[in-house]
Amino acid sequence: MRILFLLAILAGGLFYTYYAFNHLAFLSQTGRLGPGFFPRIVGSGIVFLTLISVVQELLRMRATPEGITLRFDNFSPGALFIILMGVGYLVALRFLDAVPATILFLFATLSVINRGRYLQNVLVSVLVPVAIYILFRKFLNASMPQGLLGLPF
Repeated sequence: MRILFLLAILAGGLFYTYYAFNHLAFLSQTGRLGPGFFPRIVGSGIVFLTLISVVQELLRMRATPEGITLRFDNFSPGALFIILMGVGYLVALRFLDAVPATILFLFATLSVINRGRYLQNVLVSVLVPVAIYILFRKFLNASMPQGLLGLPF
């Protein structure tokens, strides 16, 4: 099961890196670092570290007496819920803006992971996206993903 997860992460990292290198400019028109600078570093790091993990996992699987076997016996329904929430977050980013989508995602995910701590879940769900918004929009003057609704965030 772990090898499938690593291969999925590798595929996503390869797509992200491809997009960063082919669609985002390394330098802006003024000669300053452009929107492709940081994604290239992150994407390359994801691919490199995931490749190392894939090789290590294949070596570990080869060393076991059973050989390469896929086991799904310890897959939890909570993990499936978190995966579905991640997909839902991507869809919500398309329709809502970044801040409301992140608040909804964090609250729903924390409700599963951190049960019974409602105040803490609400505070984290609201304060983290607001802090990220303030950091990106006010201090870094960077844009946030815009949704179809065009909310004033």
